[in-house]
Amino acid sequence: MTPPPYVPGHGLLADRAVVITAAAGAGIGGATARRCLEEGARVLVSDAHERRLAATAAELETDFGADRVASLPCDVTSEEQVQALYGRAVERFGRIDVAVNNAGLGGTSDLVDMTDEQWGRVLDITLTGTMRCTRAALRLMRDQGSGVVVNNASVIGWRAQRGQSHYAAAKAGVMALTRCSALEAADFGVRVNAVSPSLAMHPHLVKVTSEELLEELTRREAFGRYAEPWEVANVIVFLASDYSSYMTGEVVSVSSQHA
Repeated sequence: MTPPPYVPGHGLLADRAVVITAAAGAGIGGATARRCLEEGARVLVSDAHERRLAATAAELETDFGADRVASLPCDVTSEEQVQALYGRAVERFGRIDVAVNNAGLGGTSDLVDMTDEQWGRVLDITLTGTMRCTRAALRLMRDQGSGVVVNNASVIGWRAQRGQSHYAAAKAGVMALTRCSALEAADFGVRVNAVSPSLAMHPHLVKVTSEELLEELTRREAFGRYAEPWEVANVIVFLASDYSSYMTGEVVSVSSQHA
């Protein structure tokens, strides 16, 4: 089944200041940056891969104007770099209205063969990195009395899959972090939600996943295809917008998997 037509922007994030991690390339982060810009936002994109980030930022600047696009490399395992990222957002845009925490690291390894290093790196980037970025955003948003955080989880946080103990544990942690931080952030008018995609195809996923597994995962989808990254980005935009004003602490599944 072919994907539906691309949905045009409707100004849902007009003049909002948005920070997006892991936004380089053609994955969910890059698609989210483009969708936010199409919805009228000003966007600061970041990624640990400086060359790919520079290419992504240059493309977005060409399409949307340099006044609406900023970029800064950021490794979410570094508290210093996370602080620099959010400091840059305030310096450039004067405030931060939306934080999209997309950075994560996967991989495949059975637990009996997994090293502490493999486990720790996935948890540090995917869970602790999300915590660092959420914490930095909430500290700024608390002073503003407004803002939205959207985290990227995964259906693997709910459903078992071989070789994914570290990634599943990290994404389940992102879901729990989302729910708990949302209760705290409600005290100062800030919402925290998450998306939970099943299978969104992008070049990095192809590199780290076997063709056989990708075919199996695709067969599980009711539509018989994987999601386009922009289809996940659409739901992120919804959660970032005022259309979801009464939602907080929610994890929204972006999936067509069979029950």
